[in-house]
Amino acid sequence: MFQTLYSYFWWERLWLPANLTWADLEDRDGRVYAKASDLYITLPFAFLFLVVRHLFETYVATPLAGLLNVKEKVRLKATPNAVLERFYAATSKHPKQADVEMLSKKSGCSVRQVERWFRRRRNQDRPSLLKKFREASWRFTFYLIAFIAGMAVIVDKPWFYDLREVWKGYPIQSVLPSQYWYYMIELSFYWSLLFSIASDVKRKDFKEQIIHHVATIILISFSWFANYVRAGTLIMALHDSSDYLLESAKMFNYAGWRNTCNNIFIVFAAVFIVTRLVILPFWIMHCTMVYPLDLYPAFFGYYFFNFMMVVLQVLHIFWAYLIIRMAQKFITGKVVEDERSDREETDNSEEEEEVAKNGPLSNGHPVLNNNHRKTD
Repeated sequence: MFQTLYSYFWWERLWLPANLTWADLEDRDGRVYAKASDLYITLPFAFLFLVVRHLFETYVATPLAGLLNVKEKVRLKATPNAVLERFYAATSKHPKQADVEMLSKKSGCSVRQVERWFRRRRNQDRPSLLKKFREASWRFTFYLIAFIAGMAVIVDKPWFYDLREVWKGYPIQSVLPSQYWYYMIELSFYWSLLFSIASDVKRKDFKEQIIHHVATIILISFSWFANYVRAGTLIMALHDSSDYLLESAKMFNYAGWRNTCNNIFIVFAAVFIVTRLVILPFWIMHCTMVYPLDLYPAFFGYYFFNFMMVVLQVLHIFWAYLIIRMAQKFITGKVVEDERSDREETDNSEEEEEVAKNGPLSNGHPVLNNNHRKTD
């Protein structure tokens, strides 16, 4: 059964245009072609990336955070409470009003104290500012190096300037060593992102991030199998062109350099919109959807590759919406923040209410007004 499934999976008509077989892509006369077995190396490389990331965050990103004066906010810890902790772990981190009242009776705390306990407990689980900075530093470093390397791989190629050259001689196109390593490193990195996503900083677009990583891995892998390498290198470099700007903006935001963060964010937003909403759909996707049909009839691989491109484009539109929302806040004079981030909760609103009722607070208790004149 396994052999039958294997045969169906690698059936030439799924991956290659009509009248072509895998034998046409066997290495010969010094020409090397993309092979599925080449991608086996990306899994051990992905774990190597995780090791390198740990070392980078420990010995580079952490000292850099100190130099940039990245400071942690003081978080008030929730008082140990078995009843509330049990509900928090097993039922919900955001109890409804009826649950709050029920927990108030069970725990012997007031409703206000229960609400405050859950806010502080949720804050304890949120990632620290240092963790966010270290993660952004790692991604910034990789995306910047990957973008520079990607441009070095494609800038001297004819298909960088004339997209019709992408399909010239397809699929009998040999793979250069620079293209091989560019593919292996990019795919290994995205595998490492998928492996570490559970422990990375979770944002509101967590599900979209998983879809993005999976779609990217499938797209890179398939483009290698089907020898869409020229198109693949263009797409990867295009994506890397804006990612390092976003990560650098995050780094400066965490360091408190708001003006620098906002200026970089404006540049990022412009690059993102131009590359993801203009160049990608109207140049690259036009290249992958229209030009191949001049050479061969559409086949499964053609449809599958372009379907995955559409999935990525939908995600780009979703993220562009978030970017535009942040841009609007910047234009109106508000601080630009990552719309995907889960904001820290505070007790300020409660404390202000207590001040209005009882005067200033000290450690949650009213402070007596001692400003009256002393009398003998």
